[in-house]
Amino acid sequence: MERNWAGNVTYSTERILRPRSTAEAQEMIAGAETLRPLGTRHSFSTVADSTGALLSTEHLDRIVEIGDETVTVEAGIRYGELATALHDRGLALPNFASLPHISVGGAIATATHGSGAANQSLAAGASALELVTADGSIRQLRRGDADFDGAVVGVGALGLVTRVSLDVVPAFDLRQYVFEQLPLPAVEAELDAILARGYSVSLFTTWEPAVAQAWVKTTEELDPQSSYFGGSPAPGPRNPVPGSGAENATEQLGVPGPSHERLPHFRLAFTPSSGAELQSEYVVPREHGAAAASELRRLGAMVSPLLFISEIRSIAEDTLWLSPFFEQDSVAFHFTWKPLPAAVLALLPRIESALEPFDARPHWGKLFVGSAELIEARYPKLPDFRRLAQELDGGGKFRNAFLDGYIFSRAASAS
Repeated sequence: MERNWAGNVTYSTERILRPRSTAEAQEMIAGAETLRPLGTRHSFSTVADSTGALLSTEHLDRIVEIGDETVTVEAGIRYGELATALHDRGLALPNFASLPHISVGGAIATATHGSGAANQSLAAGASALELVTADGSIRQLRRGDADFDGAVVGVGALGLVTRVSLDVVPAFDLRQYVFEQLPLPAVEAELDAILARGYSVSLFTTWEPAVAQAWVKTTEELDPQSSYFGGSPAPGPRNPVPGSGAENATEQLGVPGPSHERLPHFRLAFTPSSGAELQSEYVVPREHGAAAASELRRLGAMVSPLLFISEIRSIAEDTLWLSPFFEQDSVAFHFTWKPLPAAVLALLPRIESALEPFDARPHWGKLFVGSAELIEARYPKLPDFRRLAQELDGGGKFRNAFLDGYIFSRAASAS
């Protein structure tokens, strides 16, 4: 029985194909009736589920070429391993998700992101894709091509991404500081300033009574005794999840180090948790961030008992059709839930209702319960994406129930 990392999704098939080359992937795809790409299984939704076969990229994990401005990799490589190789060449990726354990292909396909008011999602760093389409042929797409912005956050609906070129920058160091007990009303009043204070900033809260921790990753050396918007410097290393040990968290207390060892919250050498959790995330335009936070605080008494922790981050806009950050600077509200699926799913409609006035967009790889009509309203380029999917996979080889319900339902009802 095959499951995702958290164990909340049991895949509808036990047939997993594991190509070791693009040529093998082409042969497997051409010969299959239905299948879905599979990365490191960190999605909590059923976006990667398949009743046919799962097509794993676990052996497509090589670095193809490192250049001065881009690196080309196979889609199954994990970000932490790629970053280590880049650092040895004096290079770095501009941003990271909280986990360095996720694969490049899976993160890009679902618009996974890090934090930073000026930092875009990981998907926005893609400059070229190699895609194996439904008939086994290869399609090359580059930034600037007519359909490139539609193919990057492809949620696995267009084919298997086998190679990706990513933007790189000269290697740089960061310092990480943690501040504790920021009053929630003060955070709401100055949310934009708080999230823009460092290169990357994450706020951790259970929504009552305060923001427990602010993680500030910065090029500056801060005064270790200074306050941060009312929060006090943590006297020792911390883990963002209450009750968890700090040994698997990245180094803090202002010690400088390579950016890839500070931007993630967790070290590559450690598994951040057992996976016994659920996750949801909603993204609102940055101008609505403070008001959305205020509405969520009003739900604190219902939300807090089900939470391990909630995280607030800021992300810069991009031009990718199915990205939650499409044409909007954003604030993301992430929820790491206790493994109580019935209670969590019963609460999500209340959260989504509270965020609806702020045009919230859900993360494709997390749990949400919103309707297809809501998705249609939030993603103006959905018709263009459907046209691209029809061009590359007219027979629906890469579709599943999740995609049919949220992406293609309007197309089906119109036919």
